Amino acid sequence: MISLMPLIHYTTCPICHSTELEPVLHAEDHTVSHEPFVIWQCRQCSLRFTQDVPDAASIGPYYRSEDYISHSNTSKGLVNRLYHLVRKQTLLDKYRLVASATRKRQGRLLDIGAGTGAFVAHMQEKGWEVTGLEPDETAREVARADHRVQLLDTDNLYQLPADGFDAITLWHVLEHVHDLHSYIEQLKKLVRRGGRIFIAVPNYTSYDARVYKEAWAAYDVPRHLYHFSPEAMEVLLTGHELQLQYIRPMWYDAIYISMLSEKYRTKGGGSVVRAVVNGFTSNAKAFINKPRCSSLIYVISK
Repeated sequence: MISLMPLIHYTTCPICHSTELEPVLHAEDHTVSHEPFVIWQCRQCSLRFTQDVPDAASIGPYYRSEDYISHSNTSKGLVNRLYHLVRKQTLLDKYRLVASATRKRQGRLLDIGAGTGAFVAHMQEKGWEVTGLEPDETAREVARADHRVQLLDTDNLYQLPADGFDAITLWHVLEHVHDLHSYIEQLKKLVRRGGRIFIAVPNYTSYDARVYKEAWAAYDVPRHLYHFSPEAMEVLLTGHELQLQYIRPMWYDAIYISMLSEKYRTKGGGSVVRAVVNGFTSNAKAFINKPRCSSLIYVISK
């Protein structure tokens, strides 16, 4: 155990507040502590969540690893090299999605959980006025050094002007947010009428999640507090009077996650070929049924 710290034990669902909860699997923190955590599920809305997680003030040590790519920008290891190889294409895909959904080639954008600043820098190059928020000081320093972008601490979220942004993006961020409902309300306040909110999260109903079970890398306990299904996400958005416009699959994630999961399941070994086959199989199934893709982008309006 990293240390004795305050833990959050849920007696009601973090989304719908139902008391119909049950434990569904045990997962290990493969990145930092190697501690076990129990994932529970709500029978009403289908949200899964990590039980007994450290509170917001205490969870910081679980992010302190040079293998945690969103903070360190590391290229160490095959999986992280693959991540960097496809990042240029994924940045272009995200720009095209934002421009299409907002019907703007330029505008004001807020990127929350900006990591090491690659997306912020890319959107600035495309002519967008971008505010980037990132809680980790090390990641903000990497953003300055690698991309010459100045990110703000996430504490600034509640000081930003209402109706100030044409687009708000959270790329694999919402699953980390302790104060979930106030966060969603603030996003609703900040986005302009006609603007769009883009929320990307892993999808535990995907084929690769079923294959790897407790070793599925996108559970990423305890950093991932919540594990969304499309059904749970719709319940969350509806509860805040937000409208889901449509979803977009993140096709590369199935390969990346499967490679990590294969490594976790075999304690460092595993077959790259098997991981790639599982990732492609997951995408093939999701091509027919897109809400079952390994990760999904939810495009949302007021």
